[in-house]
Amino acid sequence: MFMSKAKIKFRRPLSVLLTSVCCAAVALPLLAADGAGPVPTNAAQASGVQGARPSSALVNLITRLGESGALKPEETTELVKLAEADGADARVQTALTALATAQAEAAQIRSEAAALQAAAARNALAKTVSNTTSAATPAGTAKTAAAVVDAAVSPVTKQSLPEDDTVRVTYVPEVVKAQLREEIKNEVMEQARTEHWAAPRTLPDWVTRFTFFGDTRVRYESFSYPSGNDKTGAFPNFNAINTGSPFDTTGSVFSPQYNVDQSRRRTRLRARLGVAADLGENYSSGFRIATGENNSPVSQNQSFGAAGSGQGGNFSKYALWLDRAFIRYAYGDSTDNKLSFTVGRMDNPFFATTLLWADDLGFDGAALSVPVKIHLDGTVSETVRPYFVAGLFPVFNTDLNFATNEPAKFKSYDKWLSAAQLIIPVDLTRNLSLKLGAAYYSFENVEGRRSAPTIFFTSQDAGATDNTRPAFAQKGNTYIPLRDIVANADNDNGNKNQWQYYGLATTFREIAATGRLDLNYYLPTQISLQGEWVKNIALHPKRIARQAINNLDTFGAFEGSDTAWIGSVRVGQVALQKRWDWSLVASYRNVGSDALIDGFCDSDFGGGGTNLKGYTIAGALALSKRVSLGLRWMSADAVVGPPLKTDIFQFDLNAKY
Repeated sequence: MFMSKAKIKFRRPLSVLLTSVCCAAVALPLLAADGAGPVPTNAAQASGVQGARPSSALVNLITRLGESGALKPEETTELVKLAEADGADARVQTALTALATAQAEAAQIRSEAAALQAAAARNALAKTVSNTTSAATPAGTAKTAAAVVDAAVSPVTKQSLPEDDTVRVTYVPEVVKAQLREEIKNEVMEQARTEHWAAPRTLPDWVTRFTFFGDTRVRYESFSYPSGNDKTGAFPNFNAINTGSPFDTTGSVFSPQYNVDQSRRRTRLRARLGVAADLGENYSSGFRIATGENNSPVSQNQSFGAAGSGQGGNFSKYALWLDRAFIRYAYGDSTDNKLSFTVGRMDNPFFATTLLWADDLGFDGAALSVPVKIHLDGTVSETVRPYFVAGLFPVFNTDLNFATNEPAKFKSYDKWLSAAQLIIPVDLTRNLSLKLGAAYYSFENVEGRRSAPTIFFTSQDAGATDNTRPAFAQKGNTYIPLRDIVANADNDNGNKNQWQYYGLATTFREIAATGRLDLNYYLPTQISLQGEWVKNIALHPKRIARQAINNLDTFGAFEGSDTAWIGSVRVGQVALQKRWDWSLVASYRNVGSDALIDGFCDSDFGGGGTNLKGYTIAGALALSKRVSLGLRWMSADAVVGPPLKTDIFQFDLNAKY
């Protein structure tokens, strides 16, 4: 029922302190009173930990969960720590709720106390008035006495109450109080479940945004060179020349050469570890580190015992490289047909085979993928789902101080790759699917440029076009000398000091067609047919022949090729997901010398590069869900030029995690 009116205001620090103590005394029982007994006053009493701080409302709830047997003692202790360290916001919110409830009940108590005080004063004054006026006051004047009492009590009551806003305090039944307790408890538990601090086996929300992944591969590899290979110095290692000091062509020694006659064996390791982060609102990011005995863009293998670049040999530690690092925005439901934009160092965004791009190759730059909707009979087609991929990638950026040993700096020849591809996945039937891709890859400034006539006195002298040479290469492409060295008395009329670097003889503008047909009639066994065709439309044989130093016939005519192709068949499980899953692959390829840049294509077939043809046979067998074996045999021959045959055998043990 209606009791009284109260005005609430704290005027002095002592009033604040007393009111806070009162609120705490009221709030704790309200939050804890659920019929299971009193709530401990601190976490140490509940968990057995000595010296614990006084518990908050959230800690009390966790403690009650432990007392009920829902949590183990060690879990209770850990959750108390998490609640105190990471659940500050939740505790503050709960405390504010409890404080508000306590303030309301405290106001009610004060009102009831004031009412009782007023009633007592009323009774005392009534007796006094009754005694003093009983003789003089006629019967029936009781109302007058009551009025006198009200007039006397009212000023006292008003003076004892604060001023400011008036609060109407009503009686709160026990059933309402119980309902309030239940609502507060449910709110606290819901917040606890949302923020994961009350679930003993659930990670915090920020941890669930990260996904870790990786793999380890140990490989045994052997190289065999059948008899008949040319051993007269016909296979210069242009990459070794271009990444070191220039080669003096007038010297009495051979330039660095590729091995063509001595068999080799080696054991190699590839280990990769990455993390993908969900940033929310369609944004994500990721990075990966990987092994590698050098910074080769096409291989993450580290040969055991291989000394080089200051690492390896005698059980030395190996280096790790930053292999991926990107930020991505992606919108859409389909995994392979959504709007996305990626910037950084990323996986290959194009649909292609290892004929054109090595498996381990990473792309630096930006890529955009845009889905294209096909409308049939007024609805969006679910069987034909094309999308468009485009990208811009810096291949080489000129050093700010090039050339470092010259006061006047040289012109930049920054190298870029711009590419676009239309990809069309088609579901022909329920068990037959087709994926087609048509791409255009345009490289800028990757071809070597001949310098102006120059005199070089030492190997440290820089040439104005030295930076047009490839920063990395394998083998197969056609090369030209970059330096136009003037013959005079300083170099004995061209008989010494002919320090030379080499660049690619042609630019590269490639068109590529890629296709894959998947037959799923015999699932879980799948049959896949795949092929790719590439042509360098920028190749001009007659122009190359005037300066080229390799891939020429005996008459000096260019005999290289601008075309490459591959065909393969794969039979087996789509993915090795359980023990005894298997797959078999057979393929044949023919890679023309200048159909594509040899520094970016497959690094395994024929030892890597172009001007190769031959076949590959491979198989894989799962030993468990995450461990598998792999075997591969590759036999390659040179397409043109001196005879060169290479047979390679690989045995892999793979683990993924």
